[in-house]
Amino acid sequence: QASQDELKAAYRRLCMLYHPDKHRDPELKTQAERLFNLVHQAYEVLSDPQTRAIYDIYGRRGLEMEGWEVVERKRTAAEIREEFERLQREREERRLQQRTNPKGTISVGIDATDLFDRYDEEYEDVPGSSFPQIEINKMHISQSIEAPLTSTDTAILSGNLSTQNGNGGGSINLALRRVTSAKGWGELEFGAGDLHGPLFGLKIFRNLTPRCFITTNCALQFSSRGVRPGLTTVLARNLDKNTMGYLQWRWGIQSAMNTSIVRDTKTSHFTVAMQLGIPHSFMMVSYQHKFQDEDQTRVKGSLKAGFFGTIVEYGAERKISRHSVLGATVSVGVPQGVSLKIKLNRASQTYFFPVHLTDQLLPSAVFYATVGPLVIYFAMHRLVIKPYLRAQKERELEKQRESTASDILQKKQEAEAAVRLMQESVRRIIEAEEARMGLIVVNAWYGKFVNDNSKKNEKVKVIDVTVPLQCLVKDSKLILTEASKAGLPGFYDPCVGEEKSLKVLYQFRGVLHQVMSADNEALRIPKQCKYHGLPS
Repeated sequence: QASQDELKAAYRRLCMLYHPDKHRDPELKTQAERLFNLVHQAYEVLSDPQTRAIYDIYGRRGLEMEGWEVVERKRTAAEIREEFERLQREREERRLQQRTNPKGTISVGIDATDLFDRYDEEYEDVPGSSFPQIEINKMHISQSIEAPLTSTDTAILSGNLSTQNGNGGGSINLALRRVTSAKGWGELEFGAGDLHGPLFGLKIFRNLTPRCFITTNCALQFSSRGVRPGLTTVLARNLDKNTMGYLQWRWGIQSAMNTSIVRDTKTSHFTVAMQLGIPHSFMMVSYQHKFQDEDQTRVKGSLKAGFFGTIVEYGAERKISRHSVLGATVSVGVPQGVSLKIKLNRASQTYFFPVHLTDQLLPSAVFYATVGPLVIYFAMHRLVIKPYLRAQKERELEKQRESTASDILQKKQEAEAAVRLMQESVRRIIEAEEARMGLIVVNAWYGKFVNDNSKKNEKVKVIDVTVPLQCLVKDSKLILTEASKAGLPGFYDPCVGEEKSLKVLYQFRGVLHQVMSADNEALRIPKQCKYHGLPS
């Protein structure tokens, strides 16, 4: 938010500080020349409205983007953003052939009913009957990849294999999607499999208004029994900022009409739906609460009742690593019984493990399905996941330190050189501040502080920044903006990738004060009195 006058003032101050002619020592003169050139490069970027807008929005990567030299000079940041996005789109189009967007699902169904639904009379004389029989009774594997052909055309190849109780089959599908305009797209689908004959489908998506869209899917399934046509149409509308309403009509083998309302906010997700159909009609209500924590924890519950019976489900999911989310859901229903469903999402792959525990409503099955996953999760989280993530973070930090070692070394040398060049200016500033009983920085440190007893074995990594901070004092004030302090003159990053703070011990009007500020937190010394606007 600095004005051009403020930029010029800062530029002049730093030029006076680093000007080579002000230093007679050959070594200091060389260091001053390098820092003086850096200051000049920064001013060239920030004094030009176009390059400053690019830098403000995108940083150095924006300045390094190819193509700016042929861009017509713009006035506003919005126009700069538009040009940058255009250049990015052109670069993405050149990378289209390298993107496949793979997605996959692996589902393994487990029959564990022998744990709870055993009949001792029948198993008395059977060898090994004292051990419950747990078996895999079904599996499903599906995978899809996308192959962009042009900026508007995409080919999607997908396939799946399924088996249940010894019987199985598979299918393969090819879809061609074309984006016809900003309002819609169309898709042709061709498929074949050993359980069903050839499949031909057509899907159309269209935005009717900015708040309403429609999707239509027509399909022809060929089999030994003849041709089975199917049609599904979905009409959706934004009811408000966070709420969508859906109307669905399905005609074919299982005809039905369905209506639902979905409300999704930052902290919750709510769905209510009703379906009238043959043979299934039901009503369903579900709610999910999103905790605003680092692990993105969510708890959910749902109630579904219809001609097939009633099902109550409850569960939770949590992020266990950067790309993995683990979830578990308990399903209790009549006549379905009790099941535990475990799901792991890893990037674009999904692993699903439904475990059927009993065909009856047994409290013991519900108890173990609820408590068992919690105990296992917390034990695994403490003994396996946390140590693994800690070790992974250390490896990433070490890798980051190694990759930036030369750059950090250069920044450290520049900071040390800047501190040496600041000595004379700081001496004059201190004399002026002492004369008016103003602001004097007694000590200042920047880096990683260890205040928590649980982390007492960790090493403190700080640097002395007393001189650089005093050099920034002007008219008995020190003002730092919301940005990493590692970029300030005389500063560098002493602990790459770790949380850093600035600790300052200063004297103002003859009284000692101490303040601690987070790395990206704005800082103003002395602080203004809340009621009278006077320094305190």
